[in-house]
Amino acid sequence: MLTLKLITEETDRVIRGLEKKHFHGAKEALDAVMATDKQRREAQTQLDQNLAEANRLAKEIGSLMKQGKREEAEEVKAKVAALKDINKQLEEKKSAAEQELTRQLCAIPNIPYDNVPEGNGAEDNQVVKSNLRECHEGDTVGNWDTVVDNGEAKLPHWELAKKYNLIDFDLGVKITGAGFPVYIGLGARLQRALINFFLDEARAAGYTEIMPPTVVNAASGYGTGQLPDKEGQMYHCDLDDLYLIPTAEVPVTNIYRDVILDEKQLPIKNCAYTQCFRREAGSYGKDVRGLNRLHEFSKIEIVRIDTPEHSDESHKEMLAHVEGLLQKLELPYRILRLCGGDMSFTSSICYDFEVYSEAQKRWLEVSSVSNFDTYQANRLKCRIRRTETKKTEIAHTLNGSALALPRIVAALLENNQTAEGIRIPKALVPYMGCEIIN
Repeated sequence: MLTLKLITEETDRVIRGLEKKHFHGAKEALDAVMATDKQRREAQTQLDQNLAEANRLAKEIGSLMKQGKREEAEEVKAKVAALKDINKQLEEKKSAAEQELTRQLCAIPNIPYDNVPEGNGAEDNQVVKSNLRECHEGDTVGNWDTVVDNGEAKLPHWELAKKYNLIDFDLGVKITGAGFPVYIGLGARLQRALINFFLDEARAAGYTEIMPPTVVNAASGYGTGQLPDKEGQMYHCDLDDLYLIPTAEVPVTNIYRDVILDEKQLPIKNCAYTQCFRREAGSYGKDVRGLNRLHEFSKIEIVRIDTPEHSDESHKEMLAHVEGLLQKLELPYRILRLCGGDMSFTSSICYDFEVYSEAQKRWLEVSSVSNFDTYQANRLKCRIRRTETKKTEIAHTLNGSALALPRIVAALLENNQTAEGIRIPKALVPYMGCEIIN
């Protein structure tokens, strides 16, 4: 969440940032935060004064008792008792203000960096790089020619999955419901090959592998910003008040909740493979067919904790890592810088990676790589202790998909289909044990 220091000292910048994210009622929300904080501070100030007065009176009682002035001492004791009653009310007032302040702050999104473009939605995202065609300054999704016609009819991945007996979508419906496919034979092996390939690449890039739980408590959801923003999109275990994770970002980043890190430990680089669960409420139609949008899927996530001065460099390194994966998989891709209106609740800047589906004639998002600045770390109470000054400050957190499997599988099947079968990219052959699926 945003810090009170930022809100009070740079109010105009915060309002401009919130407006770029199309957060309505920004000024009113900040005014409410500052009013609540004033109530909290006033209660604390009065408490401090009362405690000081109570300490003074306690000394006076001792002095009066020594002088044998018992009646006067009893009168002072009554004043102390009255102060205690007032202090109890002030404590309750301060606690209520603190809870309300946290609620208000958690309802305000992060503000974007200055280089985040203006825009309302996906059509306004900037295309900054592609291996398919040249990009120009100011290119947006809305004005970028995206249809590639190589003159060959391509089967969509759901037909290829059936033809080669790789994925059974109907069986998944039988066992669980729509959005829970069953991978079979070489389809299952392809999943495992991609998982191992992505993890090996992450380890080679210096990431420490984590195997976290896939169920988290509410505190973890709040720590990374999934709660309360995405509560309706998460699967909730009512009996135990636990949530199935939508991404490994949640458990891995929460490792550092309520932790003070020494500066020399940074940057911390973690990776994790997990199953991910998303309700995707309201999703329907042709754009969610097959693997395009699932309720359960496999994903490898990379997470970094860093210093403010180095987090931009970390973000660039993460972008280069994800791009390298797509290059090794020989997939057509493009990189988008998201506009303010299409960014997530928690990010300061985000780049999406999309791969092109030749059969569907559309781009499929396979990764989002974000820098959250101090927003998550402030919620997590994740701090850095500086080596020289020993002072503490809020860390920066970053994360990205490296990579999510469903749409990668879809693109691999659709873009590599030949008369002989599905060609396997060279980087995956050692993991698959074959060069073609037929």
